[in-house]
Amino acid sequence: MEFKSMNLSENTPVIPEGDVEKVKCLIVGSGPAGYTAAIYAARANLNPVVIEGLQPGGQLTTTTEVDNFPGYPQGVTGPDMMADLKKQAERFGTDCRWGLVTAVDFSVYPHKVVVDEKKVIEAESVILATGATAKYLGFPTEEKYMGSGVSACATCDGFFYRGKDVAVVGGGDTAAEEATYLAGLCKKVYLIVRKPFLRASKAMQDRVFKTENIEVLFEHNTKELYGDGVVEGAKLIKRMGEADETEVDIKIDGFFVAIGHTPNSKVFADYLKTDDQGYVITEPDSTKTNVPGVFASGDLKDPHYRQAITSAGSGCMAAMDAERFLAERE
Repeated sequence: MEFKSMNLSENTPVIPEGDVEKVKCLIVGSGPAGYTAAIYAARANLNPVVIEGLQPGGQLTTTTEVDNFPGYPQGVTGPDMMADLKKQAERFGTDCRWGLVTAVDFSVYPHKVVVDEKKVIEAESVILATGATAKYLGFPTEEKYMGSGVSACATCDGFFYRGKDVAVVGGGDTAAEEATYLAGLCKKVYLIVRKPFLRASKAMQDRVFKTENIEVLFEHNTKELYGDGVVEGAKLIKRMGEADETEVDIKIDGFFVAIGHTPNSKVFADYLKTDDQGYVITEPDSTKTNVPGVFASGDLKDPHYRQAITSAGSGCMAAMDAERFLAERE
C-alpha cells in the first residue's frame, strides 16, 4: 500500500507528538451517516469510535419534524431520531465521543487523526461522515426563524406548507428545482432572484416559467423576515442600490434558502479528491476514496440528494466497505 505520492500543501497541519490511541475503525462525524456506519461497524466487531463533532447528530438536530424517514409512522423530531440512532449504535458497543477533528495525516498507514488539536488516533480504517453545511443569507431574522418558517430543504419541510404561500431564494438549478417541487404543494411560490436573470439550466428555467403558481421576483434582495413567533412575511428590496430602489412586502408562511451547501471537507482537502465544490469523490457504487482505508459517506459526498435516508444508506455502505478492506489486510 503506497501513500508517499501525495502532494501536500505548505499549510498541512503538523501532527502533534505524544501518546497515540490505536483503533480499528474511526468514524468522523455523527448524523444519520455516522451513526448508521457505527451500527454496522459495531455489529461487525470493528469496535468503532465515533468523533461526533461540534454538533452531535448533525443538521437534523436543528430540524423540528421529520416525516419522511421510514419507521416513524407518526413522524419524529430530528433530535429524537438522532438520539435513537446514537442509542442503537451504543447498544452494540460503539464508543461515541464529543470532539472535533482538527488535522489528519492520510499519507501514512495506519491513518493519523488529531482530535481537538492534541489527541492523536491511529486508525486502520476511517469513515468520514462530516456532512455539508447549508449556506444562508446571514441576516438576523433569518436565524431568528430557523425551524419556524426558515428552511434549507424543500424536500424535507415542504410538506408542512401545503396550500400556503412560500418563497425560495436563489437563481440556480437547486432553487429552480425546489421552487417547482414546492409549487406542487403550495398555493403560491415566490422565487427571489437578486440578479435580472436565472443561472439555472435552460430546462429548469422552462419548468419554472411554465409553472403558473411560481412568480419570479428578479432583482430582489431579502431585507428581513417578520412574524409573531413564525414567519408571516418578508420585506424585500427591489433593484437595491439603484435610483428606483423600492421596498416590497410579501406575505409568506415559509422561506426556503436554496443558495447551495458547503461540504465539510476542508480538513481532508490535502489528501482526498474532491469536485470543484468540495464534495469528496468516491469510486462508482462505493464509498472508497482515493486513499485506501478512507471512506466517505452522507452529505460529504452527495451533492444531489442530501436526505437522512440516503445518508444512512451510504453510512451502511461505508461500514461494509471498511469491513471488507480490513478483512483483506488480515
